[in-house]
Order: sequence, then C-alpha cells, then structure tokens
Amino acid sequence: MLLVNRLENLGQLTGTMYDFESAGDILPKHVHTSNNAHITIVARGRVKAYSHDWEQSAEAGQLIDFQPNQPHEIVALENNTRIFNIVKNFGGISNDYQESK
Repeated sequence: MLLVNRLENLGQLTGTMYDFESAGDILPKHVHTSNNAHITIVARGRVKAYSHDWEQSAEAGQLIDFQPNQPHEIVALENNTRIFNIVKNFGGISNDYQESK
C-alpha cells in the first residue's frame, strides 16, 4: 500500500513524501503544469519512473527531474521505498497530481 504524507510549513518549498510499502506499488500516471512540476528524490529503496517513450531508474540518494507536461508513473522496485516530490516551479498551486488521460 502507498502511504502519502504532505510536507507543510516549508515556506515557498512544497512537496509530498510517498512511502511504498511493497515492490510494485505505483504512483499512477499523472502530469504536472509549469506551476507544479517537480523533482523526485529517492530517500530509500529504488524506483522506476516511465511514460510511453522513456524510463529512468533511481536509487537512494538520486533524483529524477520532471519537466512540465511530461506524463509519468512511478513504481517501487524494492519494499519500503520512500520518495520526496519537491515542487521546483512554485506558482501558488497545489502539487497534487492530475490523472493523465
């Protein structure tokens, strides 16, 4: 099961912490605007981020830099994986993901 914990009271820095309990847990495919594009920092474990024409893996200590309007999905490759999504283009809009169609 994927557990979600919001990061709050960080001034202009906003983001979300995701805990993937099991390998194979997924943050479903979604897309961000230029106001809420993010980087993903892997705190522990390993993940793979991908879309229809690319994929990138990262492990603890590495990050993935997402561009605006780039649909992506993130899957845990190990049990007990934790990532932080940090908004890099803060535009006053929540960083909740929008399901991609």
